[in-house]
Formats: sequence, C-alpha cells, structure tokens
Amino acid sequence: MARPTVPGFACRECGWTTNKWVGRCGECQVWDSLVEQGAPTQKVTAVAVSEARAARPITQIGTEESTHRPSGIGEFDRVLGGGLVPGAAILLSGEPGVGKSTLLLEVAARIAQRGARVLYVSAEESASQVRLRAERTGALSDELYLAAETDLATILGQVDAVKPRLLIVDSVQTVSSAMSDGAPGQPAQVREVAGTLIRVAKERNLPLLLVGHVTKDGTIAGPRMLEHLVDVVCSFEGDRQTALRFVRALKNRFGPTDEVGCFEMTGDGIAEVPDPSALFLSRSSTPVSGTCVTIALEGKRAIPVEVQALIVGTTAPQPRRVVNGVDSARVAMILAVLERRCGLRMSTSDVYVSTVGGMRLTEPATDLAIALAIASAVKDIALPQTLAAVGEISLAGEIRPVAAARQRLSEAKRLGYSQVVDGDAGSVHSAIGIAFAAAPSERAAVPAF
Repeated sequence: MARPTVPGFACRECGWTTNKWVGRCGECQVWDSLVEQGAPTQKVTAVAVSEARAARPITQIGTEESTHRPSGIGEFDRVLGGGLVPGAAILLSGEPGVGKSTLLLEVAARIAQRGARVLYVSAEESASQVRLRAERTGALSDELYLAAETDLATILGQVDAVKPRLLIVDSVQTVSSAMSDGAPGQPAQVREVAGTLIRVAKERNLPLLLVGHVTKDGTIAGPRMLEHLVDVVCSFEGDRQTALRFVRALKNRFGPTDEVGCFEMTGDGIAEVPDPSALFLSRSSTPVSGTCVTIALEGKRAIPVEVQALIVGTTAPQPRRVVNGVDSARVAMILAVLERRCGLRMSTSDVYVSTVGGMRLTEPATDLAIALAIASAVKDIALPQTLAAVGEISLAGEIRPVAAARQRLSEAKRLGYSQVVDGDAGSVHSAIGIAFAAAPSERAAVPAF
C-alpha cells in the first residue's frame, strides 16, 4: 500500500514548510504566513475595466489633488515633506506617555480651526477624557468630532456619517474587526484593521493618521507588514527626564527621510521649537573648564550642542568612566588617543562626559569636541565661549573631515562662534594647541567652599 501523504504547510514569504500549522514562520519569523499545500484554490479570471479606471499614460495623470496640505504645525510638516497628502496613510509610533495623542490632537485642532472637518477616533480613552485634554491644550473646535470606538465596523460607520477631511485613529492595536479572529492587538487583527482603514483612505482621498504601539525593544508592535502598508512611518522619540521631543520619518513616500521635527512638552500641551539652538547650551556667563561646543547634524538641521567633561582623581584600581548622551565606546577610544598621542594621563582619574539638555550624540563628527572638553578639564583651562569644534578622530590622532562641513561652519558663524576647530588642524594634538592658544591667559576660577 502507498503511504498516505501528510498535509503540509508552506510559508508565503520564504517557502519554509512544516507538517502542522503554526502561527509564526520558523524561518523568516513572519506571522500568519503559512498556507496549506495542495489546498483547492479558485481561478482568477479577468474582468472588464471601466473607462474611469482604465490605464492612462503617466504624463496624462494630474497631481493637483495629491499635493501637500499644511497641517498648521511647521515642525510636523517639515518631517512629512510639506504637509498631509490626501489619501496618505501615516503611522506614528512611540513609547507610552511620550506625547503621541497630544501631538495628533493638536494637529486635528489646527486643521479643524481652518474649517476642515476632522474625525478623531479614540480607542483607548473615553470622549470625555479627550475633551479634558483638549481643554487643557486649547484644542477645542466645532469641526473636531470625537468618537470613542473600538469596533472597526462602527468606525467605518462614523466615517460615513461625519464625512471628515482627516481621520485619526488612536490606536490601531486597540481596534478589532469581526472579519478576523483573535483579540485586539494580535497580528491578524492589526493587519485586517490597518488594511481596511488604508483602503478606505485611498478610495476617499482621505488622509489617515494611525497611532502604533511599540514593543520593549522600541520596534512597532504587530506584524512588520504594517510598516509596508502605510505611506509614512514616523517615530516620536523623547526622554522622560526632559521635555524635549523629536519626530523622525523612518519611511516617507512623499518626502525626505532625513528631516527632524523638534517639540517641547509644556503644561499647556506640546509646543514647536523652530530654532533649538539654545536648548543644548549652558547659560553660564563666564567660561568654565571642561566644556566645548560642537555642531551636530540632526537630519538636515545643524544644532549646537555643548559637551561637558569632569576629571576627578581616584585611588580605585579601576577608574570610573561615566557618560551621558554620548557613546561610551567612542569616549573610551578618545581617552586612549589623548593619553597615547597627546600625553594626557587619565589612568588614575575618574572621567565623566555628558551633553547639555539631554541631547544624544551618535555621529563621529563630535569626537573633537569631546576631546577638547576632556583636555580642558585635565588642564583646568577654560576654552573661549566663541569656539566650536567639529571633527572625527582616528586612532592615529588625525582629524578626519565630516559630512556637511560647510553647513556646520555656516551655522556656527550664524550663531556667533568666530573660531571653529575642524579638520584643518590636522591632528588632535594641534587642535588642542589651537584651542588653548585662544583660551584666556588666566586659569578657570575655582569656587571656594
């Protein structure tokens, strides 16, 4: 007798096979991608295409209805590439409590105040709770409609009744559909809800803003396919210890992905910060040793950031290396270069390096500012407040050129930094000599206790 065949399942994404159905592919880790092999399938037949939907030459297709429309918040429009595009699906993700709902409520209020009807669907809070936050932030408008719904069919009914010009759903992980099994937030539910809302947005030329939760490692919860379905993916970042917030575009079909929007959380809601130059600088009127300013690049925006260093002698066998806002590995490399190439002994001292204002520096262009701040702390010589440093340091002690050097230099000149130490110095040893030559002759004052 022939051995009966065991029905198998194959992954639609990578082709991985298994004898029984599982919810997640064991090879590519994609959820709900297994289909039964040999299952009866229906044959797809061609249908007649109407004249309105017939294919046309691309040169005959107009773009007047798909232009960017400003939302009223300049920093948010900067990230989106100029504003909201009709029919675009935008996903905004971020950690809990960072201010996603506050930002979108402000966007809804700005658009509603211009006469366009907006539907804000809150699937996590009641309508009265959203109203309280709107009163506190001044986001009240007669054209702003609120609905507290968690059922997809009811949300679609609200869209038919209100006929909004903008739809906001907060959040997509808490909405469920009767067309899919499972609890809200599961991959199948998230895919069904997002797919249906995006289809409605495309058919009605309706901008759609979705709020997405993130997991513990910072990625968007739900299937990875959710990021492929939407047109724009924005990340709302911030530190709980500071009021500063950043919006970055991780994916944008209608604009650049290297722009950054800067906001500040206040008691009255969220406020734009068009020029964040003063947020990352100390307010001391007299020069202090151990400080140096660098010009960091966030997207296309050049921002001055002050780096501070503190050197304290210790008798411990393992001196401490504490950093905040900078990469600890790069600081360790810079300390080794300073000790080997410049003769600055720090093997018996604790080293503390931090940035001002909670800014995080990850680019190598800030190496020279960190080195000058450490050297200033070791020698106890304050650098002039009109000096800035930009450059990457190699293990040989050389200063390498950095990206967008001309933009950084022009921004430094605009902000009043008359002297910029960069790759023209040649080596970090020469850069330290140039910086100390520009420093005041007297040593930094030490306060008495």
